[in-house]
Amino acid sequence: MENNLPDSNFTQKQLDISQGVSVYLTKVYNWMAIALLLTGIVAYITSQSEVMVQAIFGSKILFFGIIIGELALVGYISARIHKLSSYNATLLFLAYTVLNGLTMAVIFLAYTSASIASTFMITAGTFGIMSIYGYFTKSDLTKIGNLAFMALIGIIIASVVNMFMQSEMMSWVISYLGVAIFIGLTAYDTQKLKRIAINGFENEESMEKNAILGALTLYLDFINLFLFLLRILGNRK
Repeated sequence: MENNLPDSNFTQKQLDISQGVSVYLTKVYNWMAIALLLTGIVAYITSQSEVMVQAIFGSKILFFGIIIGELALVGYISARIHKLSSYNATLLFLAYTVLNGLTMAVIFLAYTSASIASTFMITAGTFGIMSIYGYFTKSDLTKIGNLAFMALIGIIIASVVNMFMQSEMMSWVISYLGVAIFIGLTAYDTQKLKRIAINGFENEESMEKNAILGALTLYLDFINLFLFLLRILGNRK
């Protein structure tokens, strides 16, 4: 009987880790889903209001102010997540998704509803497949994640340059590269979140805050993948 105790303890530890990973990732995906829903609702409502459309897109100061506010919130949440309470982290995360919804209203003005819906479904399917791959693969995706991040910096620079060049060819190249980059990041980020969960958390509060940060990470992957696919697949009005 004594010889079986170590095996029994090890099996129980594995079960505890598995349950912890499941609980954590469930929280992450739930918050991500809430964020996507909130962004979609805000974007649609904004697109239906001429006053809001004119206020946001008719004023460069307000539009870029919102963009800067979004970037500031992402940076603040990422840098201060361990010092924030889970309540404040959640509020800031939701505030970011609302601001993002305001600027994403433009897609309802530029693209047909049918193409937005179909592209969203394609994005959801692609994201789901890559997230499952990232969760179950035995391969270390760190190199892919690092390459994708460096490539992301590259297309950001290329996008800024193309704002002045207005090259349609470069725009298409950026869009296809963007899809590839965020496909890779989805798998990598999922694996990273799984590893974080396996290492465990100090307490429930720590898990909640990390779930918000994880949801923000995957939310950004999903949104950017959707936008790049929409550039490729979307039908303009």
